[in-house]
Amino acid sequence: MKTQNYIIVLLIAFSFVMCNSPKKDKEETVSTEKTSKTDNGKHPVLSAADSLKMVNHQIEVKGDVEFPLQLTVDSLKKMKVVTIDDFKVVCQTGEVKKDDKICKGVLLKDILEKAKIRQNGHKDRNFYIVARASDDYKATFSWAEIFNNPTGDNTYILFEENGKPVKNGEMIAICKNDIKTGPRHVYWLKSIEVYKVK
Repeated sequence: MKTQNYIIVLLIAFSFVMCNSPKKDKEETVSTEKTSKTDNGKHPVLSAADSLKMVNHQIEVKGDVEFPLQLTVDSLKKMKVVTIDDFKVVCQTGEVKKDDKICKGVLLKDILEKAKIRQNGHKDRNFYIVARASDDYKATFSWAEIFNNPTGDNTYILFEENGKPVKNGEMIAICKNDIKTGPRHVYWLKSIEVYKVK
């Protein structure tokens, strides 16, 4: 009888352990998800050495374009260079992360016109453009924003800030007329990719 009771107690204890185990796993999963969601959209904090590994000496313009390009700071300087005054990087909370008194760069629109988006007639306008960083941070633009909106005259690839070369990578994508300029401020710029909406 004692043995029978002992086995029943063991079975009950075992069932409690089994029932609580997935719950704990689930709690750990939820905790991990919360952490990743909190960190989502933020660049990781890197040492100076790790930051240097992210630097690209050229950006690739690729995707649905007729003339893929490899652009360096020198090749950008040979294009129509624009000077931008008083550009602030404002994050989602409204905090000013960076304040550039003067910058130099080239309109993204000019770069895309040089690469020539692969359009089938003037009504073929359903494209989106991705500015991608080395750490895979991305900012997107639509064809209409760049070619049929004031955004097109306010979106740049910068190579100089306050009279000096760009610090985080050699080129940065920015959109000056965004209310919060941080989300589409892409440093360590690696590529400009054009895709047709399908």
